Amino acid sequence: MSSKTNAARVLDGLKIPYEIKEYAVDPLNLDAVHVANSVSEPIERVYKTIVCTADHEYIVACLQGDLNLDLKALAHICGAKRCELMDLKDLQKVTGYVRGGCSPLGMKKHFRTFIDEKALTQEKIYVSAGVRGKQIALAPKDLAAVTEAQICKITYD
Repeated sequence: MSSKTNAARVLDGLKIPYEIKEYAVDPLNLDAVHVANSVSEPIERVYKTIVCTADHEYIVACLQGDLNLDLKALAHICGAKRCELMDLKDLQKVTGYVRGGCSPLGMKKHFRTFIDEKALTQEKIYVSAGVRGKQIALAPKDLAAVTEAQICKITYD
């Protein structure tokens, strides 16, 4: 069996139930729709993790894989003048994760986290386990508790 990821270790330490689903990685297609198809789950359950800069801090957004992040709404919710996507070249240095394997769990340090309210309509959602090719399924309320996330509307279709 392959080794545990930081995200899995965080959940183990807190005794939060989860399951891991592995899938074949296509380095040319890392998007959440492809991941949903690869793990045979509806896109409503597969969430992407996007790291942003809000004024002078990094923040984390988790949203359904086929929806778009509403940067203006996110800025308003977190009290920033503006919110922008983090430059991908900084992702690994800041979070410890790479594109296509960025988990809201087990980052190098804790960042304010925002989970789109649609997550609460699902019994469980999938987020990256912290490496490409692995997803963690867990209850959205558990994800929110572990990441100390605020549940709010941060998407548009």
